[in-house]
Amino acid sequence: MHTPSAPPPGGTWTLGDLTVSRVGYGAMQLAGPGVMGPPADRDGALAVLREAVALGITHIDTAGAYGPRVTNRLIREALHPYPASLHIVTKVGGIRDAQGGWPPARRPEELRASVRENLDDLGLDALDVVNLRLGDAQGPRPGSLAEAFGTLAELRSQGLIRHLGVSNATAEQVAEARSIAPVVCVQNMYNLAHRQDDELVGELAAQGIAYVPFFPLGGFTPLQSDALSAVATRLEAAPMAVALAWLLRRSPNILLIPGTSSVAHLRENTAGAGLALSGADMAELDGIGR
Repeated sequence: MHTPSAPPPGGTWTLGDLTVSRVGYGAMQLAGPGVMGPPADRDGALAVLREAVALGITHIDTAGAYGPRVTNRLIREALHPYPASLHIVTKVGGIRDAQGGWPPARRPEELRASVRENLDDLGLDALDVVNLRLGDAQGPRPGSLAEAFGTLAELRSQGLIRHLGVSNATAEQVAEARSIAPVVCVQNMYNLAHRQDDELVGELAAQGIAYVPFFPLGGFTPLQSDALSAVATRLEAAPMAVALAWLLRRSPNILLIPGTSSVAHLRENTAGAGLALSGADMAELDGIGR
């Protein structure tokens, strides 16, 4: 068993009854090109996972669709039996097709099959947190999630899932999910340049619900990238480190899941998230998304 040798980076947050490091690790990049097939460097992928635990990370984000079924099996090979402090968050609601697409798979029978696959591939009797993936590659889409989320709530009542979340969701879908079963996290696209969820972040913080942004450097315009780089240069830090540090300062309920297939980059991300930003730094960075 691999045990943490460092304190949880970024401090901690509680997902239901699970305490996780605010700086987590996203396993998506461990699969092959296009998030399909095995990694080019299998030993390197296993080393990244083991280093994440050594760095004090207790929150790993994954999905059965990554590979498909590649990253979950790598996580099991690298870390099983899991440290008691480690919590794995997975996603269901989408699969992969032969062309590398991400078609939805939200019918009850598809969700039940996905949960079973996650349990088998991770070597678990119960999944710590399962996010229902909604929308499509272009972002959230309106519509009821009642049938799909209700299916996951049934699996939770059967003891196969401990906690539930939603991903790529509208504020209305988050509210609908909460009317069906407790929600411990929301995973949406959000970063310095994309603040469409500003109000939702605050509402969730008031309710003790985590907000987990993906693509912390995705979708920046050249001007926005230049502005971020200027701040990073002044602070003698990498732009990614500044963007991650801004997210941690933005709200205490924000959890980070930056992904990488490199041990060196993983160490940089973890250290960079601890970058100290002044009030003036925050004000300058806030201006990037306006």
